[in-house]
Order: sequence, then C-alpha cells, then structure tokens
Amino acid sequence: MPAQVPPQPPYPPAVAPQAPVPAPAQAPDPRVPAGVPAQGAAAQPAGTVPMCVACRAGRVGDDGTCENCGHAQPRERDHVEQESGPVAAVSDRGLRHHRNEDAFTVGHTVLPDGSPAAVAIVCDGVSSATRPDDASLAASRAAGESLLAALARGTHPRQAMHDAIVAASHAVNALADEPATAREQAPHQNAPACTLVGAVVVSGLLVVGWVGDSRAYWVPADRGAPAARLTEDDSWAAQMVAAGLMSEAEAYADERAHAITGWLGADAYELDPHTAAFEPDAPGVVVVCTDGLWNYAESAGEMAQVVPLDAAVNPLHSARVLVGHALDGGGHDNVTVALVPFPLPPQGAGSV
Repeated sequence: MPAQVPPQPPYPPAVAPQAPVPAPAQAPDPRVPAGVPAQGAAAQPAGTVPMCVACRAGRVGDDGTCENCGHAQPRERDHVEQESGPVAAVSDRGLRHHRNEDAFTVGHTVLPDGSPAAVAIVCDGVSSATRPDDASLAASRAAGESLLAALARGTHPRQAMHDAIVAASHAVNALADEPATAREQAPHQNAPACTLVGAVVVSGLLVVGWVGDSRAYWVPADRGAPAARLTEDDSWAAQMVAAGLMSEAEAYADERAHAITGWLGADAYELDPHTAAFEPDAPGVVVVCTDGLWNYAESAGEMAQVVPLDAAVNPLHSARVLVGHALDGGGHDNVTVALVPFPLPPQGAGSV
C-alpha cells in the first residue's frame, strides 16, 4: 500500500459548491445492435413519434416500452462514458436491473501554483430507497462541483474532499422535500439515498473519500508490487470483520454482507465522511468503483489482475474493459468505474 499521510485536525464547515460540472457525455449502449439508435426516443428526429429500437415498427409509449413488442427502450443513463483530461469513467445498467442507479463525475483543473489536479466521484443509489437514481446523480454532481472549485481556489485536497462529501449530502437531503419524492415514496420506504467514493490526484498526493460501500483501489504499474484497497466499507460485513466475529470470507458470504451502515440521505443516522491521504512512491492507477464491479474482483489482488496494464495511459478503454468484466461475470448490478492515473501526466499530454 502507498504510504499513508497522518490524519489532519477536524475540518471547518464545508464551503458552498461553485462552478458547475458538465453532465457526463453519452455513448452508444453496447447492448443495442449496430445501426440502431442507442438512446430510443432521444435519438429520434425532432417532432417524430419515438419508434422501438428492437422491432423498429412499434411506437414507444409513455412508460418507455414498445406498444408493439413490449421491449423496454434504452434509457439515457443505461450506458454513459466520459473522459476528462487524464481521467475517465464508464457506467452501465448491467444485465439484471431495469435502470442505472449509479452516477459519476470526472474532471480536471489547475491548482493556484499551476500544477494539475484530477478528480473522480462515483455514487451508487440505494435501491431500497425512493429515487435512488436521482440521489446518485445529485450527489455526484454536487461533490464534483465542490471539489473542483475548492481545488482551484487552493484548498488542501483532503479538506476539499471532506467538503465535497458534505455538499453531496446536502444535495441528497434536499431531494427528500421535493414533490416527486412524496409521489413516489411508498409507506415505510426510506428517503433518497446513495453511497459515494471519490479520488483526487495532485502532485505527489492521492486523496480518497467515501461514505458507504463503494470503493477505491490502488493498482501499481509494476504488477509485481502489491495492490491495495484504499477504503473501508460502511457495511454489515465490514463491521463483523472489524469486531473479530467473522473472517472476511465468512462475512462477505453472508446474505447480510452488503447491508450498508453509512450512506448519504435524509434518513442517515449521521454524516461521517471518511478521508485518507497517500503518497505513492511509484506510478499506478486509482480504481474508483461501485460494488457492481468489485463484486467480481473483490480483493486488491483480484482487481489488479483485471485492470489493463495500460490503464494509466488509456483510462477510457480500460474502464470499458472493467465494465465488460462485470457484465461477463453476470452483470447482476449496475456497474460504474473511474480510473485516475498517478502521477498525472504533464499538462498538454494525454487525452483531452
């Protein structure tokens, strides 16, 4: 594991998010045959009636299914990709869920001293809660806004990560008071909620932050060196292991393993943002992901085996490979992964 920086004193209140982060660009859904519009109704010419992407004959109803064959149409967030400077991310609905409840933000900026900084935020909506897809999207956007703005002002990356998690929490909490939540919320159903994990890379420093069971991994460029998990789950399984009541293998084999004990949302017991800082002494890549990926590569060693060797220089392709790994494994959940290289390439190098 890269050398960890000792914790700093408690942080002051979070700063308000500033400059907005552009929404992720969309990419073709790999499940749709070539030549067929990947975004269903959104891909139709203006003013036309949406047609089914499967049978190409039926009209698409208000419920998003074909009136002829009943095929559910691809949604805007079924498959999303984005590349921003040296960092990239891919999110996919998976093969079993009817919608994608994950979301991400990636971005890069310049610090006041002129050095580069790269950011990745990944969120996973809590499916048992109301509007989980809206929760993850609100959290990822709020955290990304806050983080990029704070870094550009010169805020220390660990402070900026803490503030970003608080901003994300406020954004998710606000959803609980919206009329849409009242309309959709079933009796005894929780308010909108999600997990969050993020990473910031600046010169010589890697900072991660999280709430929930989404994870960050360190994968060194030299695969002979050990990989490491940089986050600790807020989950039932992690609590059992920490208390010495079960081995990790026993805990994660239990049906209660993925019950989370920390999340963002109005029903959360308390907000406890976790942050950690590391100073890697060798190059590598940070994998920021939801459990839709790490369920198929749980240990750091397993994750290192599936991350392409060129991930630091080809992050978008490598993120696609990792999503493909999860889909090939069964795709039982939404899957989202972002890749951030360490160290960052010199400004002007790499993809734009």
